[in-house]
Amino acid sequence: VKLHPQALIPRRQTQGSAGYDLSACAEEPILIPPGEMVMVPLGFAIQIPEGYAGFVFSRSGLGRLGLVVAQGVGVIDSDYRGQWWVPLRNLSGQPITVEPGERIAQVVFMRVAAPELEEVEELEETDRGQAGFGSTGLRPRTEI
Repeated sequence: VKLHPQALIPRRQTQGSAGYDLSACAEEPILIPPGEMVMVPLGFAIQIPEGYAGFVFSRSGLGRLGLVVAQGVGVIDSDYRGQWWVPLRNLSGQPITVEPGERIAQVVFMRVAAPELEEVEELEETDRGQAGFGSTGLRPRTEI
């Protein structure tokens, strides 16, 4: 649903594109100072099918300039019906201007699992156990 007449509905730029480009829907350019975050409106709402979610990623072209999705990856749930926004953070040392209609991010729609969680007293043992970050080393393992 377009909520603003200037809104651009997300679309893939090529047949092989995984992401649908998201474009700024603003009346005038949006200035993002260095180190700051700005919520950029998209001007539309989408009904995502149950069992899927939209994952909002930075565009590589803007990432090179230092403009990224603020929280790394945004998640849009299938039951959300409001306007879509993208929080952009300027990681560069220069102000960046986002123009109305400019492609600022991309959304990839993926299936999501929703298992029932159950509290237990203990977990099953594995070979890895509690070994965490970096525990498998830096070189490829020769056997599993």
